[in-house]
Amino acid sequence: MLFRPKLLDALQGYDKERLIQDVGSGLTVGVVALPLAMAFAIASGLKPEAGLFTAIIAGFLISALGGSRVQIGGPAGAFIVIVYGILERYGLANLIIATAMSGVILFVMGVLRLGTLIRFIPVAVVIGFTNGIAVLIAVSQLKDFLGLPIASMPADFFSILLTLSHHLEQFNPQALALAAGCLAVLAVWQLVLPRWHERWPWLKKLSVLPGSIVVLVGATAISEACGLEVQTIASRFGSIPSGLPAFSLPNFDWETAKFLLLPATTLALLGSIESLLCARVADQMMANSPYADKHDANQELMAQGIANFVTPFFGGMPATGTIARTVTNVKNGGNSPIAGMVHALSLLIIMALAAPLAGHVPLAALSAILMFVAWNMGEWREFVHLRQYRMPYRITLLAVFLLTVVVDLTVAVEVGLMAACLTFIYRISSLTRAESVTALQFPELTGHEGRIQAHRLYGALFFGAVKLIEDMQEHLPEQVLVLDLKNLIYVDSSGSDVLLALARACQKKNVRLVLCGLAHQPLDIAQRSGLLQLVSEADLAADLPQGLALALDR
Repeated sequence: MLFRPKLLDALQGYDKERLIQDVGSGLTVGVVALPLAMAFAIASGLKPEAGLFTAIIAGFLISALGGSRVQIGGPAGAFIVIVYGILERYGLANLIIATAMSGVILFVMGVLRLGTLIRFIPVAVVIGFTNGIAVLIAVSQLKDFLGLPIASMPADFFSILLTLSHHLEQFNPQALALAAGCLAVLAVWQLVLPRWHERWPWLKKLSVLPGSIVVLVGATAISEACGLEVQTIASRFGSIPSGLPAFSLPNFDWETAKFLLLPATTLALLGSIESLLCARVADQMMANSPYADKHDANQELMAQGIANFVTPFFGGMPATGTIARTVTNVKNGGNSPIAGMVHALSLLIIMALAAPLAGHVPLAALSAILMFVAWNMGEWREFVHLRQYRMPYRITLLAVFLLTVVVDLTVAVEVGLMAACLTFIYRISSLTRAESVTALQFPELTGHEGRIQAHRLYGALFFGAVKLIEDMQEHLPEQVLVLDLKNLIYVDSSGSDVLLALARACQKKNVRLVLCGLAHQPLDIAQRSGLLQLVSEADLAADLPQGLALALDR
């Protein structure tokens, strides 16, 4: 079936015990998602409720319609830079359109079964732009981390640094102290406390609480009790609504859509990569579970597409699969999409009951949470281990990283994919080779060196390796050319064209062409391209010895 949510399979044999596990896990994930959803929205230049709406609506749809049992959807740090850039350049109405367009692209990718192609994006490109986004997130949070009175921040890296430097003397010591304290607590909570579990078992129960919630509640309480003069959600954005907004459509025209196609494609590409990488991580974590089941990449893309098409019209932002919340779901016993749906509903209940309290949350605390998210998001050890890899890998990773930070994520991904493709073409072309058969290998060729030539082809005959055949065409023998194609695994259209040119050149110079070992894809393209019509059936051999026997027979 083309469209079959994983929920339908997960509900088979579903019982009360699994429901209790899913509800408990969903509630835990909802608590984890609360501060992250608001922080991601604020960092993207939106109001905090945009993140909550996204976590609720998109989170519910992705779980209900997706192709993974345990993936949790919602706003993600990877989108911060792109969303902020779209807002700066095109405005909020066009962000809604771009997000909806990305949803259409994602759904079409799923329908066309392109989910597996995402896996072919090179690791160097993924690591490069992930680390670049992490740096940009951290830099963008310096404003609130230092408590700087800046009305709005630019989108590009150097302008951000310039703006920060102009206001650095106006930093707020209270905001800086609060943010630094929150960052320290997060580091201790997630990195140090787990090491003390064996010595003090009671800490294990305490560390069940998400560090982000501990920081959020603690920072808010300290700020209120001490009367700290720091910016809060309410002081900057006003009160948070206690319910979901009504459906609304922005002004739309095709001229605008043309300009938004590239940003929308970037959102779709990044969302697909993020969600499918997250789903693969979830599959690995569930490998030993009795409910283990591999995700359906194409179904996941279709669900992501629906979520991203619907959510922006209810005040939301782009959504994707989120690793931190998905890992939390798996670790807390989530075993079906019900857990993700409960997570969304729990956020809706929390927003309805605690919306007025959220206004007191200091922005310095949210900036500390995002700083920690950025640190965990980056794969910094890859920079240390770069010398272990070949030069093309290093250049690709560093180029994507620097372009992401300094120029633009879209440009970085384009350049990275181009560099990876060129590297791949060069590597494959170097693996394709032709070996001349000599009289030492086949003594029967002794005395026939100028009259008969024989070559073995290895690898793939594609546009990057056609020079091998072109060289043969320039140095044809007097009577017979034998080609052993048994070890040729692939021939593209350029390869078939150059083989046709070789066959015609042989006909023109009255040189007999003997083909050996044609099978599988090379045989299929030889039939379809007309190559076999230029070669006599009597000059087709099963292997090289038979081909040489045919060559020596006349």
